[in-house]
This record gives sequence, C-alpha cells and structure tokens, in this order.
Amino acid sequence: QVQLVESGGGLVQAGGSLRLSCAASERTFSPTVMGWFRQAPGKEHEFVAAINWRDGGTLYVDSVKGRFTISRANAKNTFYLHLNSLKPEDTAVYYCSAQSRVRDLPAWARVTGYDYWGQGTQVTVSS
Repeated sequence: QVQLVESGGGLVQAGGSLRLSCAASERTFSPTVMGWFRQAPGKEHEFVAAINWRDGGTLYVDSVKGRFTISRANAKNTFYLHLNSLKPEDTAVYYCSAQSRVRDLPAWARVTGYDYWGQGTQVTVSS
C-alpha cells in the first residue's frame, strides 16, 4: 500500500511563504495526477491544486492562482506546493493526494477522484 508523507507546514505571518512536500513511499509508484486539498476548521475539503505527473499540466483553484505553485520531482517521487503571499484565510490542514489511474480533468478537483491520501500538515497564517 502506497503511503504519502507530507512535511513543511507551520506557522507564518500574513504575506509569508511556506513549501509543502509530499513523498510517496514506493519508488515504483507511478501516479497519474497528484493533488493538494485543504480543510479549514468547520469546513469541507477544498481543492487547491493538482499536477499531471507525466506532462506537468496544472490546475488551481481561483483563490490561490498567482500565489501558490505546484511542482514535481519525478525522480524523487515527490511533489511540492509553494505557498506565497499567504493570507489568514489560507489557514487549514493541507492534504496531498494521488490518482493511480487516468481520470478526466473534473476529477482532479474532486476528493473522490483520488486513491491515496497523506496524513495532513497544518498551515497557520497569522494576521
């Protein structure tokens, strides 16, 4: 069973930056799409960004466009979420996720579109 391990969360002031990492435990794991979701207290999971593992194509939720960047390091089976210009409303637990088979683009933004999930990492942005 593939495990996804996240790191890089923390406490940062508004306007600051963080980098989240997500590494797959199996070196032979070949995902199709890797995604990041977040969950703020009392709210449902929200899609943040996703990246196609093969060609690097990306998708972002509007609220993070221009501030967050998703990237991958295929050789390391690791992908990243670079969070810049952070706002207090970005405070949430961030989860990485992976698809193990090809699905259509709308599935990139759905919780049900993913087969594997990390344990989550807390990001707190103070005002």
